[in-house]
Amino acid sequence: MTASASSPCITGWHHSQFGKLDGIDPEVLIGQVAKAAIEHAGLQPVDIDSIHVGTFNAGFLYQDFPSSLVMNALPQLRFKPATRLENACATGSAAIHSGLQSIKAGESKHVLVIGFEKMTELATPQVGEVLLKACYAKEEAGIPGGFAGVFGKIAQSYFDRFGDQSDALAMIAAKNHKNGLSNPYAHMRKDFGFDFCRTVSEKNPFVAGPLKRTDCSLISDGAAALVISAADVAKSMPRAVQFRAAVHVNDYLPLSRRDPTRFEAAELAWKNALGQARLSLNDLSLVETHDCFTVAELLEYEAMGLAPHGQGARVIAEGITAKDGKLPVNPSGGLKSKGHPVGATGVSMHVMAAMQAAHDAGDMQIANARYAGVFNMGGAAVANYVSILERVN
Repeated sequence: MTASASSPCITGWHHSQFGKLDGIDPEVLIGQVAKAAIEHAGLQPVDIDSIHVGTFNAGFLYQDFPSSLVMNALPQLRFKPATRLENACATGSAAIHSGLQSIKAGESKHVLVIGFEKMTELATPQVGEVLLKACYAKEEAGIPGGFAGVFGKIAQSYFDRFGDQSDALAMIAAKNHKNGLSNPYAHMRKDFGFDFCRTVSEKNPFVAGPLKRTDCSLISDGAAALVISAADVAKSMPRAVQFRAAVHVNDYLPLSRRDPTRFEAAELAWKNALGQARLSLNDLSLVETHDCFTVAELLEYEAMGLAPHGQGARVIAEGITAKDGKLPVNPSGGLKSKGHPVGATGVSMHVMAAMQAAHDAGDMQIANARYAGVFNMGGAAVANYVSILERVN
């Protein structure tokens, strides 16, 4: 999609609390965020032309086939086309792209995009087993530590090549937890500080390879929803945040076929997105990036072009990505603080970025924000999505 006055716009959104949401049925959660997002856009359910639902599931819940669950809460959506999308941890962005494509094809004027996941019904070891389904099972399913084990191997490979990066990872964790204090939706609103994140302790043990507990995102429940509208109708709506770019790049699934220290498909996604948006990285006001593990954010600094390969540590050390830095990264607290309910994450990131572009982010707000970038990935940089958002109304 090329940036133009005809690009689709986010016109409404809603975000649930993320965390361990005991006692709430997933379909109730879906209904709540959908209803609120439609109302935020100033629309009625009847105005929605199609529904795009992102959830990974893969065993988190017995109930599958979730595309029509929202109709139980909003019966006015009955008979609307509804589709479930899945692309590992980038499932939410896959649902967004499905909605964008429906608008670009002229089939929809207004689409409803929902991302959700209920992960805490299972014990932690079972959660790890479910998440490992998003790796290349023939080679990687036996890695100890679940998906943390996959990123532990990535971190160890990076350390072996470029030296111990434990200080940088602790700085990233501390930054994101501090930022999360300002996010009312975050799963964990606690400033741990650098020393706690850097030090191995009973409360912060090693989990996989050089990764400690503070290097790993949280097992969370949650949902988020967006209304995306065609540009011609968005002009007359209360708010419109335009997709200046929306790019999707996939890579090989097996880590053995790639350089584990480099997110090459993410580099390409960023290059293509900035080209579509006709912007440089220096033009961006902030980025919400996929810090499922702190080492992922480190490699993403390099992928987006903040530092050459192997030098990502200096980005965090120099304060470039701090909330008051040259390019704030994860002012929401990221997955590290906000939580990572897999199917909700991509939608959540776009909600956070849209709030920033609309100057509606409360205590998270970056002053004078104009262009907001989003990077959401599935697996270890296998499915890579970059969006660049700008308020136009």
